[in-house]
Amino acid sequence: MSAHDRAERQSRYRLAATSLMRETTLDALRELLLERPWPTITMTDVAVAAGMSRQTIYKEFRSRRGLAEGYALRLTDSLVTVIESALYDNPDDVTTALRQGYATFFALSGADPLVLSLHQGQAPEDLLRLITTDSDIIIRPAAERLAETLQRSWVNASPEDADIIAHAIVRLALSFIANPPEDTATASANTARLFAPFLRLRHP
Repeated sequence: MSAHDRAERQSRYRLAATSLMRETTLDALRELLLERPWPTITMTDVAVAAGMSRQTIYKEFRSRRGLAEGYALRLTDSLVTVIESALYDNPDDVTTALRQGYATFFALSGADPLVLSLHQGQAPEDLLRLITTDSDIIIRPAAERLAETLQRSWVNASPEDADIIAHAIVRLALSFIANPPEDTATASANTARLFAPFLRLRHP
């Protein structure tokens, strides 16, 4: 094996290890959030629950805010995942794909303990900022990934159109986190009706 191949393999191992560590940490945070509210959870609590050192958690996330951002990023990324799956499961039927994608996301976010904490009493200010004034931190990565999907899938959107519609889809989803719909089935259907004509026009 050449030095280049060894370096490339080591790089892949490091990336895989980092990804596993992040997922383990965020899973541990979710379990803690099922037991008690976000303001009472410390980085030490998360480290113990994840079976890692406090220094390791700080090195990856830097602070409690960074940890919250990582958790929120994973939640918005789940929106992209479910919409991607729905698009590939429903070729040439963008209305059904978007309706299914949003419906699944509403179910996931509606059961998420961090989202639930936003609607129980006094919502923590740091979490409120993440979905309002500082929301671009979590919108941008998800929108970029979704835009790529809209370009390479059967939707076949142009880069410019994909960017516009992807940002709109993610921003609207985030607004539902702050203000959940009373009827998720109706909200999913209406959201699909809103975006579907735009995407159909871009599909040859």
